[in-house]
Amino acid sequence: MTISEIKQRLKDGNERFVSDKLEGKLQTSNRRDELTAGQQPYAIILSCADSRVVPELAFDAGLGELFVVRVAGNIANNSSIASIEYAVAHCGSNAIVVLGHQSCGAVTAAIAGGDNGHNINHLLSHITPAIAACDDGAAVNDVVRKNALLTAQDLIKRSAIISDAVNRGSVEIIPGYYNLDSGKVDFL
Repeated sequence: MTISEIKQRLKDGNERFVSDKLEGKLQTSNRRDELTAGQQPYAIILSCADSRVVPELAFDAGLGELFVVRVAGNIANNSSIASIEYAVAHCGSNAIVVLGHQSCGAVTAAIAGGDNGHNINHLLSHITPAIAACDDGAAVNDVVRKNALLTAQDLIKRSAIISDAVNRGSVEIIPGYYNLDSGKVDFL
């Protein structure tokens, strides 16, 4: 599948989700049996861990179609980057979607600042560049979009595997924004 076909497949799946016309294909015991030999997901989704954002549903995808990495704030930390590298190097995935979302709690917490404890502070530090790149007092959703764009760039800067694949043209990174109220994904 070409990168153009993958993007269209994601858009079509999202249109079905938004219009409440999910096909729900590739979710049977036969599909589970097919996948015991291995996986070849066509896309990688770096998504927030927010329970309201479910990439498999948002793109109407079945078992084995998406390689989903979820972490609060859809940040590029060492573990999320390594997971994405695995999918690029070993699963043959050709598209990476960095999916931010409306009213992200991690971005809200990063903007608010303060001491949230060592681990959360470390996670939120990955969002700080997006806050700095926006105007003072920028709305949360503007920072979310900026965070998705900067995280997409971070994947290239911080990973030789990903940057090599992008430079060869075998992988494209697509920042996106999920609208909680409609379910629509806007590709940025």
